Amino acid sequence: MNERLNALLKRYEELNELIQDPQLVKDQNRYRQVMKEHSHLSEIAEIQSNIEGLEKQIDEAKALVQEEKDSEMRELAREELKELETRLTDNSDKLKFLLIPKDPLDEKNIIMEIRAGTGGEEAALFAADLYRMYSRFAETKGWKFEIMNSNDTELGGIKEIVFSITGNNVYENLRYESGVHRVQRVPSTESSGRIHTSAVTVAVLPEADETEIDIKQEDLRIDVMRAGGPGGQCVNTTDSAVRITHLPTGITVHCQDEKSQIKNKAKAMRILRARIYEAEEAKAASLRAEARKTQVGSGDRSQRIRTYNFPQNRLTDHRINLTLYKLDLIMQGDTAELFDALKLSAKEELLQSSSTEAAAS
Repeated sequence: MNERLNALLKRYEELNELIQDPQLVKDQNRYRQVMKEHSHLSEIAEIQSNIEGLEKQIDEAKALVQEEKDSEMRELAREELKELETRLTDNSDKLKFLLIPKDPLDEKNIIMEIRAGTGGEEAALFAADLYRMYSRFAETKGWKFEIMNSNDTELGGIKEIVFSITGNNVYENLRYESGVHRVQRVPSTESSGRIHTSAVTVAVLPEADETEIDIKQEDLRIDVMRAGGPGGQCVNTTDSAVRITHLPTGITVHCQDEKSQIKNKAKAMRILRARIYEAEEAKAASLRAEARKTQVGSGDRSQRIRTYNFPQNRLTDHRINLTLYKLDLIMQGDTAELFDALKLSAKEELLQSSSTEAAAS
């Protein structure tokens, strides 16, 4: 950790000199990269400076406790020492997490897929609720989202929806949403007041740039057809829907939301690229592949990562044993506490595994 910290602080000093160079702004791409790196390292440098200052204050407080003859002054010094040590621990913990190497995928935009699983129409209604939850959270972060394909039900539910979210560190915040989401509530379609249990699956795919995934035209089979689904002026009137099959992998993508066949094809290619990218990432990281299989599953009730209990206003994330009694707010997009807890848990696991590997070596 100390070697990494010293290297990062040295790099921070280099960047401090680099950003003074007037030539830097002439290359906007490089300028953005440098400023982003500088912003991250400045946080590390600031916390390290705080730690050094606190350590100095702690030494002074300890000396005062030992040397002070006045009992009241000695007690005040002990209280100050306790507060300083707490602040030092907090800053040290923050620094440890910042020193964990960032996953390059964290900065990527995503394509999210939500599908109704077990539970029929109620599962479709909850899929629509989850889409609204994520879209409202995206709004609070200033992210942009775009529906790429959807299959709605006549009662306002969603059998399947695919959409993109674009912004800063989108994948970092939403990567842990992949899995089966179980809901317990009295459906609007239930007249007897009986609580139903349904399931919805969510998949989060980091979106790949065209330069990252080379898709050959001869590897594609493209079919066009008339759009289907309830309502809409263009449904079953024009051949605007597009289905693309990637022959080497067998991955198939269907898009019909746009009136234009060209636009549907462009969206389908983005989804296809993301799915292929994820498959290639999975090959390079078998642990991530195994995690995805466990999380997404088939939509069965038994394969769940989270439960939404509406009668008790309770949300439980089973992976980190977190329970929050504010489900009504969470469904309105107030999900920061939940997502932050998941990110923190993942970092703690990574930190622990890094420490174990270092001790073993």
